[in-house]
Amino acid sequence: MQALTCRNLVKTCLRKEFQNRSFANFQKFAKNHHQKQSQKLLLTTSGVLAAVIGATYLINQRKLGVVNCATTADKQKKKPLYFKTIRADLPTYRRDEIRKHNSIENRVWLTYGIGVYDVTDFIPRHPGAENIMLGAGEAIEPFWNTYQQHNTIEVLRILETFRIGNVHPDDALDTSDLYDPWINEPKREKKFIVAAERPFNAEPPAEDLVKNFYTSQKDFYVRNHLPVPEIDIKTYEIEFVNEKSGKTMTLSFDELRKRYKPVEVTAAIMCGGNRRSEMMEVRAVKGLRWGQSAVGNAKWKGFRLADILKDLEVEQNETDHVHLEGLDTDPTYTPYAASIPLNKAMDPRGDVILAFEMNGEPLSRDHGFPIRVVTPGIVGARNVKWLGRVVVSKDESNSHWQQKDYKGFSPSTDFDNAEWEKSPAIQNMPVTSAICTPANGSKVKVKNGEIELKGYAWSGGGNRIVRVDVTTDEGKTWHVAELEQEDNAKAPSGRHWGWSLWTIKVPVDKNSKELKIWAKAVDSNYNVQPESFENIFNFRGVLSNAYSKIKVQLT
Repeated sequence: MQALTCRNLVKTCLRKEFQNRSFANFQKFAKNHHQKQSQKLLLTTSGVLAAVIGATYLINQRKLGVVNCATTADKQKKKPLYFKTIRADLPTYRRDEIRKHNSIENRVWLTYGIGVYDVTDFIPRHPGAENIMLGAGEAIEPFWNTYQQHNTIEVLRILETFRIGNVHPDDALDTSDLYDPWINEPKREKKFIVAAERPFNAEPPAEDLVKNFYTSQKDFYVRNHLPVPEIDIKTYEIEFVNEKSGKTMTLSFDELRKRYKPVEVTAAIMCGGNRRSEMMEVRAVKGLRWGQSAVGNAKWKGFRLADILKDLEVEQNETDHVHLEGLDTDPTYTPYAASIPLNKAMDPRGDVILAFEMNGEPLSRDHGFPIRVVTPGIVGARNVKWLGRVVVSKDESNSHWQQKDYKGFSPSTDFDNAEWEKSPAIQNMPVTSAICTPANGSKVKVKNGEIELKGYAWSGGGNRIVRVDVTTDEGKTWHVAELEQEDNAKAPSGRHWGWSLWTIKVPVDKNSKELKIWAKAVDSNYNVQPESFENIFNFRGVLSNAYSKIKVQLT
């Protein structure tokens, strides 16, 4: 029962081992430690590779035309073997010499395969510099083993530009027995459109998404940032911490069920990058190429977080934050984490729950078994899965995903001049909609002078969708769609967390062969979608909520 309650101590110990031990010794230490834990640890040495390569990838993507992470098509291409090739034009270094270069003053070197790389000049430009320094002077293979979405042809080419030498043959590292954190991943639906394999990120076909008001687990998009943890519900616990008072509670699943009455909440969850592929048509962005189906709507059952925080003697205020930490961890045992405002968590009308069921069924592993947080109306990134720890703090979470990701910027801002600390983390999502059928570019049969369209609409912050407008003549005339949504008595505006499905039959000129169709949603505060992606462009490709636009051929 101690594995989860001492997670900070374990994390500190692993980081210290990483900094003080050689690659081989750390591997041995980590494997031994792994066998003692109820939760699997990732057996690796550094948190550096994804940080270095991910950001380098972004800086260079405008020149290389890179807009995506590893895909199936990319994997089918033959990757260059720079890191396995001796460069006769470069010197050879012993491992002892490489380890001396572990600071800015001495230059920061890293190794991958038989290559030696100097990344010193890049570090000041990178928002995760502290992670890079954790791996200074060491090998970075283990982190590649976890962050395989960065293992692309383009990234390998970029990495090679940092190369300064070769590793001496006597110091080559044997990584054949490196623990594979992906070996026990869940089975997935074959019909999914996969944006990245490892970590797994995928969405259902749009036409399947809008078949039902409640999205089944098999049709619900999957957004993972790290390997899916294996959790034994018999030993599972959540640690709750009140930093102000020092009070803590550690509750098992059974204890939660005994102490707190479950409630049901209908809520949509949407990835912050949903519809990013449409923004990519303006220009390249950093992020997975999500279509319009990185969203789903479900009836969630769980315990009110407000009730638990009251027992933790938390006093409501307008400035504090609630940190939410998952049991999915990176190679330095740092968990995926995010935070939401305390006033959202404590507000009974905020409906934040620790969910254990989805549409009447236990959560699957991909969707957070045994418990995930559901923060209605808020970006998906704050709906933390595999919940392991909740901390009430005066400060926002310092997690990478809270501070250096999931933020919006001006269209003229890029990675080089982004001031992350000045941009607030995304919480409530803006109003959006999407045309799900027919598909863009498809052939549509006209029946009785009409064609039928279907889609979804949703607005964050509890705002209800009041109207979806559709035009087939680029805005000269508009038609209002029929809505399927929760009854206003059950989900009044301000607490309307679920999506709305819409349908419409629009008239078509009998002589038309091609049709441009636009859709826009209006919420209960009369927020409306912006017309173009050009004016809301941001280099992360988040908050992509411009008009949904398609073009179809008529038959």
